[in-house]
Amino acid sequence: MKTEIIHTHDYPDREGLAIALAAGIAAQLAGAVAERGEASLAVSGGSTPKRLFQVLAETDIPWDRVTIILVDERICPPDSDRANQRLVRETLLQDKAAAAHFVAYETAYELPIENAEKSADLFAGLPWPLDVAVLGMGTDGHTASFFPHGDRLDDALDMATESRVLPMQAEGAGEPRLTLTLAALLDARFLALHIEGQEKRDVFDMALAGTDAGSMPVRAVLHQDKTPVHIFWAP
Repeated sequence: MKTEIIHTHDYPDREGLAIALAAGIAAQLAGAVAERGEASLAVSGGSTPKRLFQVLAETDIPWDRVTIILVDERICPPDSDRANQRLVRETLLQDKAAAAHFVAYETAYELPIENAEKSADLFAGLPWPLDVAVLGMGTDGHTASFFPHGDRLDDALDMATESRVLPMQAEGAGEPRLTLTLAALLDARFLALHIEGQEKRDVFDMALAGTDAGSMPVRAVLHQDKTPVHIFWAP
């Protein structure tokens, strides 16, 4: 691994992190709109990005030229408390960011692979590669829906795949999931990993110290030499 791939940005508190990361994302998106007339942003769910979304929603950029998608999603009803898209709708697609275009995963079909294929079709018209992708990380070392020993983990981490969306089932995942592939994420012009708390910092350090992506899939993001990864952390 080339050490210059990893760029760490540590903040004394989570509010400062949210403000700084939101400013960085906004600058990337505004620059993309100025250069190419449109921009794309992939965000993650969970509790960690909630404050980030609130700050970002208040930021003044050309949101009507921005398309937002999720890095991954649970296969569940869109209004479920478990749906990442509900978090995005309620916290990010507000205020100034209400003008953005949001494209959700398809989750209505019975088979996970059907949802993945339909979602890939929905995403095909997006501005690729992504301008910004913001990843999270679980205490088990998963990122996106790359779960330890997931049934499609090898496929999702295969940099030669032409798929942008794959289904994923794993013991630690709860519901079946849909996820962007590693190849799609590493194409992003700006890639961030947003983690908070000492426990996740310890997990990150452990992931950085080892190379087995099967047991800690976030290592596939950290141990590659294609795309710089910006780590944003606060206690």
